[in-house]
Amino acid sequence: MGRLSGVRVVPLEDVPPIDLPGGSWSRVLLTGERVGSTTALGFSSFAAATSTAMLSHATEELAYVLSGKGELRLDDEVVPYEAGSALFIPAGVWHAVANTGSDLVTMVFAFPHPDYPPTERRSAGASSSAAGSDSEP
Repeated sequence: MGRLSGVRVVPLEDVPPIDLPGGSWSRVLLTGERVGSTTALGFSSFAAATSTAMLSHATEELAYVLSGKGELRLDDEVVPYEAGSALFIPAGVWHAVANTGSDLVTMVFAFPHPDYPPTERRSAGASSSAAGSDSEP
């Protein structure tokens, strides 16, 4: 299906999840390697009362919240979001995604990069210069 046109369909179940703390997970569904895309598209599910590590991506991030509510925790600001919100996070902005509600937060995310972009992470209490790079959400 779609072989001649280049159109591809990638079912969520066909991409193994990347496990995150507290039963949360993320999947990068469309990538350059998988479909030849120059942008990456993914889907995340964040369990109630969980938060990611502080992250800083080399590219901007776009996201759309499908369900739940929470907040983006920045170095000096907290930005609330809820279902129906579109999020724009500029490249290089340190942020953590937190689910502050009792329901799952689900969101679709995208990067202008053929895969999950180069990303720095920092542990709690570390400064923004103390980070490690890797390539998973």
